[in-house]
Amino acid sequence: MLYKKVLLVICVLSLLLAAGCIDNVEQEVSFPTGTPVPTPTPVEAPSPQPAALTVVDDFGRVATIHGSNRIVSLAPSNTEILFALGVGDRVVGVTEYCNFPKEAAEREKVGGVATVDVEKVVALRPDVVFGCELNGKETFDLLESLGVSVVGINPQNVSHILEDILLIGNIVGAEENASTLVAEMQARIEAVKSEVEGAPKPRVAHVCWHDPLWVAGAGTFQHELIELAGGENVFSDFEDWKSVSLEEFIRRNPEVIIVSVGHGVEGWAPYEFITSDERLKAVDAVRNGRVYPIDADIIARAGPRIVDALEELAKDIHPELFGEEAAA
Repeated sequence: MLYKKVLLVICVLSLLLAAGCIDNVEQEVSFPTGTPVPTPTPVEAPSPQPAALTVVDDFGRVATIHGSNRIVSLAPSNTEILFALGVGDRVVGVTEYCNFPKEAAEREKVGGVATVDVEKVVALRPDVVFGCELNGKETFDLLESLGVSVVGINPQNVSHILEDILLIGNIVGAEENASTLVAEMQARIEAVKSEVEGAPKPRVAHVCWHDPLWVAGAGTFQHELIELAGGENVFSDFEDWKSVSLEEFIRRNPEVIIVSVGHGVEGWAPYEFITSDERLKAVDAVRNGRVYPIDADIIARAGPRIVDALEELAKDIHPELFGEEAAA
């Protein structure tokens, strides 16, 4: 009977040892003479993965981002925001139109804004892509089907631009820089608004092209900038951009005309047309020499330089308030 009990105890201990439940039994392992004792290979801990971030973009799409070390921008405005936030070194791909800052032009090109080369985008292995409306829904859908995280940026007004800067800053981990940039932009906007408050509102037209004439109506950044700069848009009854006849333009008789320039080789053609066409010499702005060119990039791109455009417009519309002399 005692022998059976001892045998039972030995069996139980053996099972516990094999299962790793006890560790106070020493085992000796001998190696043949001359055989080196193997050294355990250290196992590296896995690199920590960034926590997934889920956001709702400007199109109401839900996007999940797992990092931002490699970024592709599909719009010049997005590119300008990214560089202004100090993460330009992480931008690995841009469009052919991303020309500011100059470092952006050195990045890999992935096609035009409306002609994105999806294969090139995917080949760059981006963690996140920042797109825009002109890229097209098909481009967004195709990139997503290939496992690429896409965030659509499509601000509708100046305030929305500031919100999108904060959104992008949050996604790329540059929240502090984004907050600082937005605060600086807001301060400059308020300074312009304060300066023009109570001043007369000249009648203003913004022209982006001349053949035919295209003007900015309500719902455009340009319309909002005209109002913030202390002017009255003579085409505020139009929605968005609209083509108008020369006769209609003359009938509206703006006192100030702002003309976008910089569209490729014909960049100054709209300005030259407005200032030299005989039929337009009856318009107050032309007759009084108050036709002003403005860089199309700063007045059309929904990025940090939109405030540069506002300040320039304010000086053109109200030279008397900003130490400038109106053209004779």
